[in-house]
Amino acid sequence: MKTSKSGKAAFASLGIFVLIILASCQKSLSPVKDVIAGQSTVKLYLTDDPSLVFDKVLLDIQKVEVKVEDSSQESHEMEHQGESDDKDGKGDTSGGWKSVSIHPGVYDILQFRNGLDTLFGSISFPANAELKKIRITLGSNNSVVFGGTSFPLTVKGNDNIIVVKISESAVNFNQGSLSNIWMDVDAGRSIRKNGNTFELRPSIKLFSKEVTGGVEGRVLPKDAKAVVMAINGTDTATAKPEDEGEFKFNGLKAGTYMFVYHATANNYKDTTVANVNVRTKEDTKLPTITLHK
Repeated sequence: MKTSKSGKAAFASLGIFVLIILASCQKSLSPVKDVIAGQSTVKLYLTDDPSLVFDKVLLDIQKVEVKVEDSSQESHEMEHQGESDDKDGKGDTSGGWKSVSIHPGVYDILQFRNGLDTLFGSISFPANAELKKIRITLGSNNSVVFGGTSFPLTVKGNDNIIVVKISESAVNFNQGSLSNIWMDVDAGRSIRKNGNTFELRPSIKLFSKEVTGGVEGRVLPKDAKAVVMAINGTDTATAKPEDEGEFKFNGLKAGTYMFVYHATANNYKDTTVANVNVRTKEDTKLPTITLHK
């Protein structure tokens, strides 16, 4: 999802930032049992907020890791929090980091939007440990396709290493059992245009469907080329509908939302639907919206 200070600010920033990060549904992984005695199993799914600017976002994903801690490791982490975070961001493998089995390579992350996802990897570890962080390491072969032309993505410093902490308000970790976690790439905030080059600073959030909600709907006509924004306070999520107008949001916090249907072509007028209640574990169905000139 994309986060911004307001709906208008979120939309205005789309031309500056554009999204990024992982996946492929065409490459299979070795199967991992859902439940193993004495183990916790985590399945990681990739989904995507759409890029409203680029045709493709190609990420060179070399490694995915999870950080798990037992009671002794957790105590050490709390005592050395700042130092541990700094080491994690530089790729240090000590302190409970475990590699997830994936197929390293270049992935077009824009395959996954409007509710589509793919199982990217899974891992099991002892049930006495808790999941604390997920880390993605990118290689150097990253690029975007814009207007049919490919451009390399520049990655500076340690920006190729993305560390995401587990938030209990958004992620449900079932210790000793199976946890399904979605990795949601923020397409609008991951790429910055700097002169004639594009810089990559990946942004990603994690969520579980047990503690978030979803919304789906449809907007017509096709030639309005509408985008849809879900606004709740200072949070704004953006969806780019499919060819027939269908769209879907996943991973929304429970609450009351305003949905803005913004036409980007052919002089159609915007439409707003207010007071939409999003509930945990539920998919809310919106009525079809037809925009007019």
